[in-house]
Amino acid sequence: MENKMFCYQCQETAGCKGCTMSGVCGKKPLTAKLQDMLIYVTKGISEITTALRNKNKIVPPYINRIISENLFVTITNANFDDEVIKSRIYDTMKESAKLIENYNITDTFKVGGYICSSDDEIIEKAEKVGVISTENEDIRSLREMIVYGLKGMAAYLKHANALGKDSEDINAFLQSTLAKTLDDTLTVGELTALALETGKYGVDVMALLDSANTEAYGNPEITKVNIGVRNNPAILISGHDLKDLEMLLEQTEGTGVDVYTHSEMLPAHYYPKFKKYSHFAGNYGNAWWKQKEEFLSFNGPIFLTTNCLVPPLDSYKDRVYTTGAVGFTGCKHIAGKTGEHKDFSEIIEHAKKCPPPTEIETGEIIGGFAHNQVLALADKIVEAVKSGAIKKFVVMAGCDGRSKSRDYYTEFAKALPKDTVILTAGCAKYKYNKLDLGDIGGIPRVLDAGQCNDSYSLAVIAMKLKEVFGLEDINDLPIIYNIAWYEQKAVIILLALLHLGVKNIHLGPTLPAFLSPNVADVLVKNFGIAGITNVEDDIKMFFE
Repeated sequence: MENKMFCYQCQETAGCKGCTMSGVCGKKPLTAKLQDMLIYVTKGISEITTALRNKNKIVPPYINRIISENLFVTITNANFDDEVIKSRIYDTMKESAKLIENYNITDTFKVGGYICSSDDEIIEKAEKVGVISTENEDIRSLREMIVYGLKGMAAYLKHANALGKDSEDINAFLQSTLAKTLDDTLTVGELTALALETGKYGVDVMALLDSANTEAYGNPEITKVNIGVRNNPAILISGHDLKDLEMLLEQTEGTGVDVYTHSEMLPAHYYPKFKKYSHFAGNYGNAWWKQKEEFLSFNGPIFLTTNCLVPPLDSYKDRVYTTGAVGFTGCKHIAGKTGEHKDFSEIIEHAKKCPPPTEIETGEIIGGFAHNQVLALADKIVEAVKSGAIKKFVVMAGCDGRSKSRDYYTEFAKALPKDTVILTAGCAKYKYNKLDLGDIGGIPRVLDAGQCNDSYSLAVIAMKLKEVFGLEDINDLPIIYNIAWYEQKAVIILLALLHLGVKNIHLGPTLPAFLSPNVADVLVKNFGIAGITNVEDDIKMFFE
């Protein structure tokens, strides 16, 4: 049967090979083709901006924003709105033409300057420029790994931009690398080196976002977060964007409307600046994939700030609001470009007419163990390691997902020896952050650094421990890496860890479908990348 689409950028892709009829995420074939075309023209405008930089010309900041936001729109579970994606395609082609005209560029580009004049022409072209248009399996694998890493980089860059932080070096690398994925002369070796260089800039972009977040909101602190509910109408905010949360808290203050976080927004509670809001009530629910039942029981409006949107059910679709890169046909979209003020009056008035959330659990969960807080406890942690109270740290960061095989991570956490401490970030923590695994001498056995981008904190902690213990190699630390992955932000985190020299990372529940056998073999031989098997055997392997 002829493929209606092809996408294998996320862990849940069909059969661990590729979605060909419809996306497991809910993406339809037309949406997939439009996203392919958006990536294509974004590579084209990146050819132009790279040429401008090579001529010592300054690329307008709004062009940088278009490029990074185009990439963000195509991340798994971000945007399902075909009209929005088409609009971005046309805008990108228009801006490409303007750059060529305004700067009198005479260079010859492979894609830059390409123009489609109709929707039919866009679809016709999209069918020729998708993932499988690269015939060589290994070249295709490396190109896609790089592009997926750049998508993750673009997402983190967008969050930093919202807080007034930017980097010309990161923008220039992102765009020149995107353009290089069009270059048919690059070899497997050259693309492999480029993938590792992408990891270097992954570290840089996470450091940029870390500084943006901490300068705006303070360093995360050890915090107990309520997971029950109050008896007030409320708004549930999900995604990752802290600036959107700040504006929402400011505008809901004194209205009688509470604000709860969901999934990856949980770590917002760890920042000192947000603690001043008495109506910042707590966290509701779990990881993104449970939102169908949790959004239904929340009763009030839900505000999606970034990716992780599951196509909403009709029973609550009228309560879903999106902003930024997120979109779904039929859901209300709150306007506002990166860094601009947004008006939340409509969602606030909607909340006032809704009943309070239905309680689904009670109690508290603890977090706030980003690098500044953990390094403040360094003496205590080092002493626990030296005394043998802590034998190993296990990095179990990354993503959660809906497949039953991910229960492995819950069972793995339960089976860990009592003298191990879990270091986590991202929504993977929902597999074990409510298990009450106890503590070691007052140090909780689950140290949550925050969102997926706060995996940077785990790298900072590892580098500091290496220094404290006087080790030559980061891999000599008593740290195990057993990471769950789902989408493209996990790809940039993996590449960042490889750049830092971390080896023997285990990925699950499956290895990425976009890794060809030869590329996977390179990662195995040079970096010790491996998959997972079962809890009993993996515990023996890690702790033998």
